Amino acid sequence: MADKPEMKPWIEGIHAYVPGKSTAKDGRALVKLSANENPLGCSPAALGGLAQGHAPAAYPDPDANALRAAIARLHGVDPARIVCGTGSDELLNLAAQGFAGPGDEVLFSRFSFAVYDIAARRCGATPVEAPDDDYATDVDALLAAVTEKTRVVFLANPNNPTGTYLPRTEVERLHAGLPADVLLVVDQAYAEYLEPEEGDGGLDLAARHQNVLVTRTFSKIYGLAGERIGWATGAPHLVDVLNRIRGPFNVTASGQRAALAALADHAFLSRSREANRIERARFAEAIAALGNHGLRAVPSKANFLLVLFEGAVKAEAALEAIGEAGYAVRHLPGQGLPHALRITIGTGKQMDEIAAVLRDLCGEAA
Repeated sequence: MADKPEMKPWIEGIHAYVPGKSTAKDGRALVKLSANENPLGCSPAALGGLAQGHAPAAYPDPDANALRAAIARLHGVDPARIVCGTGSDELLNLAAQGFAGPGDEVLFSRFSFAVYDIAARRCGATPVEAPDDDYATDVDALLAAVTEKTRVVFLANPNNPTGTYLPRTEVERLHAGLPADVLLVVDQAYAEYLEPEEGDGGLDLAARHQNVLVTRTFSKIYGLAGERIGWATGAPHLVDVLNRIRGPFNVTASGQRAALAALADHAFLSRSREANRIERARFAEAIAALGNHGLRAVPSKANFLLVLFEGAVKAEAALEAIGEAGYAVRHLPGQGLPHALRITIGTGKQMDEIAAVLRDLCGEAA
């Protein structure tokens, strides 16, 4: 008999999620471009929603009815087919927990969101990585990796941490190639950064099929990461499973009010998308100008760039130099990317200063 409680073997295999850093080794506060937060903050309307009717002694609406109704109106979805969560992270974990377990497999592409591996192991399932296509999702490789044990397939679109994107035709092809009893989870955390005509069709697939779940979050373009609000939509039986196992009061009252107000501020969302598009393009050009030094940015549709260091300048040196300049960016050796930095798109001034650091490292004149 053991002399203390023993963790389950599948939990022992989990490496805890490591959030983006905001301080230097010496404790200095850094400008945080490591967590893909919105540099414009959040909508003033959302701030008003946070303050309105604050009653911390009262439980929130357990079903987030008003928020679900607003999401439904905006996206043309039946509110009964929506479930809200503590960020989309909770819903991703619940999707794996609800449909996979010991002896099952959870499949995703190499260089995908770190939570997928954790979600699989957390419920005792085996995480399976399919090969990538130059840091992008390879639909053929994913389909080739499906076995009789596959129960859930995660697809981040746009993908974190690479920023790559599968168009509608490829998402549809992936879904068409999956067995009907395999759940496809389309993680659209960065979908609002796409141009309106660039949608991947995930919401339509979720409306028409029994095995598609789409997740979204208010943490990115809406600038409400601190409030932890996400939502998912899919067939009624999928939503029922998530409702059975989610926390009963999983979205705070203030978070529900803030998200409700944020949904109505279309101007803030458009302004955030446009600012990101402009600064992402400028920063990508700055990296491309350093291509002869081995720097390369993976094409991105999100609010960050994955910068590869494939020459004499190493990612570790760039990380240290960027930190010395006052910025925190994301180094991801634990995800097989020791040669890369994921850099959130900040303000124009911030991106210019980081580009200047990289030019200096490469010995280029300002």
